[in-house]
Amino acid sequence: MNDQEQKYEKIKLWIEIGLAVLILVVVLVGNRKDAIQKAEKKNKDTQEQIVKLAEKENKNARKKEEPTRKKEEVKETSTDGFYPIMGKSTVTVEKMVEFFKENGGEYPKDALSAGGADSLETFCQMYYEEAVAEGVRPEVAFAQTMVETGWLNYGGDSTIEQYNFAGIGTTGGGVKGESYEDVRTGIRAQIQHLKAYATEEDLNQGCVDTRYDYVKKGCAPYVEWLGQKENPEGTGWATAESYGYSIVKLILDLNK
Repeated sequence: MNDQEQKYEKIKLWIEIGLAVLILVVVLVGNRKDAIQKAEKKNKDTQEQIVKLAEKENKNARKKEEPTRKKEEVKETSTDGFYPIMGKSTVTVEKMVEFFKENGGEYPKDALSAGGADSLETFCQMYYEEAVAEGVRPEVAFAQTMVETGWLNYGGDSTIEQYNFAGIGTTGGGVKGESYEDVRTGIRAQIQHLKAYATEEDLNQGCVDTRYDYVKKGCAPYVEWLGQKENPEGTGWATAESYGYSIVKLILDLNK
């Protein structure tokens, strides 16, 4: 083989290698694109299922509403005199919206619009959907948020821009706690944290609660036990005296 033929064979070899690499890249890109599309479809389908489930529970709650319901009449949600965190809701999205308007004043639209909740209705709907997805009662998470944030006015160590609605990770002394990318993620983290306290059951959605593993699972199945001072094991969400009872008081007011 002369020099010209050797040169030709080398060029031919490099062309074949180049084509093989190109084919490999095309296949890998195609597979990755297909995987991304499948993941996006799965997430979309999951979210649609959550919305449908929330709509169904909200509809059922509407049927059960009574115009003159008294605190002592809210018996179907209590167990041994305590209010369970897990279970079916006794309130509707509309009731949560009305309750906030009556007690919380103006919704902080400017601060929360950037996180995807441009209205009070959207904010309450997110709470309902995320809670139903995990089997947590929406009114529990909603009332806890109002206690923790002072009806979304904040004023403590964390700020509204963190989308941390329940003081997750705040320990006092200026520690700001966790921050989340948007309103829904912050709500989901709070509800997953509540579920961790309430039960040993696995999460139904991907975990976004960065402090989920720190919780002793199932140590506080009732709202009243979220306060460390009232918890039989001395564990709980917060150290404030009667913490869980302050949340239950709001829930009962909401149920009126």
